[in-house]
Amino acid sequence: MHGEPNDASRNNDIDRPEHEFPDESRTTRTHAGESIEDTRNWPGIILFGIGIALVALTLTAAGYGFAGWAVIAGIACVLCLLMGSVLVIAEHRQVKHQEGLGLSEPRGH
Repeated sequence: MHGEPNDASRNNDIDRPEHEFPDESRTTRTHAGESIEDTRNWPGIILFGIGIALVALTLTAAGYGFAGWAVIAGIACVLCLLMGSVLVIAEHRQVKHQEGLGLSEPRGH
């Protein structure tokens, strides 16, 4: 019981209403959380996640000997992974272009 802090001694900096995203006082990157904050990235992230799930389905179908389903799932997997990557990279390039920075700019990500 001696080491327990009471309510008055707790640090409530995070609970303050003025705490907003992004937390510029604790991050050095210019766009920390850009992929989540920018809702235009979500379709690409979702497609990429579906592509990862389709990898598992492809391997399962191939393991059980369903060659036709493995081919269909493999094609869908490649398409989802490619389209998801293209969408995320295209949106990231658009954000960098609006700021006048190159995609390989060392500041930010």
